[in-house]
Amino acid sequence: MMILSLVSGNPGFLCINLYLKRKRIEFRKAWFERAMKRAAIITARGGSKRIPKKNMKPFLGKPIIVYSIEAALGAGVFDEVMVSTDNEEIAGIAKQAGAKVPFFRSEKTSNDFATTAEVLEEVLFSYEQMGIFFDEVCCLYPTAPFVTADAIRKAMQLLKEEHADSVIPVVKFSFPPQRCVVIRDGRLTPKWPENMAKRSQDLEPFYHDCGQFYCLNVASFKKQKAIWMENVVPFVQDESSVQDIDTPEDWKIAEMKYRLWQFESEPQICLERSRK
Repeated sequence: MMILSLVSGNPGFLCINLYLKRKRIEFRKAWFERAMKRAAIITARGGSKRIPKKNMKPFLGKPIIVYSIEAALGAGVFDEVMVSTDNEEIAGIAKQAGAKVPFFRSEKTSNDFATTAEVLEEVLFSYEQMGIFFDEVCCLYPTAPFVTADAIRKAMQLLKEEHADSVIPVVKFSFPPQRCVVIRDGRLTPKWPENMAKRSQDLEPFYHDCGQFYCLNVASFKKQKAIWMENVVPFVQDESSVQDIDTPEDWKIAEMKYRLWQFESEPQICLERSRK
C-alpha cells in the first residue's frame, strides 16, 4: 500500500497519467472523425431557362460545374464527391472532372419547382438503398466558381465544432436595406422613413445567402427537412468572392470579377498566363 501511495503521489507518475489520458481522448476523437462519412453533393439539372445549358456552359474556358467539383475534391474532407443530375452531358463532364454520378435524378426532382432540400432527400435515400449512409454533407451549386477548397474545409470544420444543424455562407449587404425606397404612384417613398437620416454604421448589418454551398448535419436535415434549420451557423464571406449568376449579364460580371479576384490572389500566375 505504501509503494502504491508513493507512486501515485509522484509528480512524474501524475504527468504520465495525464499524458496517457489526453492521448486516449485524442485517439477516440480521431477514430470518431474517421468513422464519420461525408459527401459533397453538387446539384446540376440539365434544364435552364435564362441561360441555356447554364450548368455546363464554359466559364473562362472551363465548364462552370468543374469549378465546384475541383473545390470539393481539393477540400480533402469527403468520402464521396458526386453530381446529382438528369443530364447525360453534365454527367460526362462531371465524371471527367473526377466526380461520381452513381445514379440519375428522377423526373420529380428535375423540374423547375423541385427544391434543393427535395433533391438532397432523394440523393441520401438513393445512397441508403445502396447501403451507404452519410453523417454530414455539403451541397454545392454548380454555378459557384468563387468557392474554394479552403472555404469548404473551414465550413465543414465549423459544422463539427459548433455542433450546428447547418453552416451557410453569407455576405453583408453593401448598402443598408433599412434605407431602401419603393416606387408608389410614380414617386419614390422611403420604406422606413425613420432610417433615412441615420448613418450606415448606426444600422444593424444585414446579410444574405451567398448561394454557393450549404454544410448540413444529415440527422438534423432528415428531421427538419430544410436547408435553413433551427441551429444555423454563419460562414461570412467577403463581397469580392460572391456573385449571383442568374442572367447573361450576371455571367459577364462574374467573369470580370473572377479575373480580378484571381489577379489579387495569384498576381504572378495571372501575369504569366496573360503573356501566353
